[in-house]
Amino acid sequence: MRLQAGQEALVARVVTKDGKVGYGFSFRLDAAEARHMAAWHAGLGKEPPRLEPALGHPWEKALLAGEPIPWNLEPGFAKLAWLAN
Repeated sequence: MRLQAGQEALVARVVTKDGKVGYGFSFRLDAAEARHMAAWHAGLGKEPPRLEPALGHPWEKALLAGEPIPWNLEPGFAKLAWLAN
C-alpha cells in the first residue's frame, strides 16, 4: 500500500483457525517479515518479530515500544480489501 508520505509498505493479514486476525507490515517490502509479524500479532508466536526501523514510522515505533500498532494512522490501511476467510 502507499503511505501518506509516499513510500510503500507491504501489509499482510493472518487469520487463525479460531478466527483471530493479525496484521503485519514491512517497509522493506519483505513478505516473510510482514507475514511473521502478522502471525505474531494473531497470537501464533511468543516472541515479537525483530524489526530494524526503516522509516521511523509510527507503526515501527509502536511495535518497538511494545504498544498497539496504530494502523488507522494510514488512510490506505482502511481501504485495503482482504479476501474472504
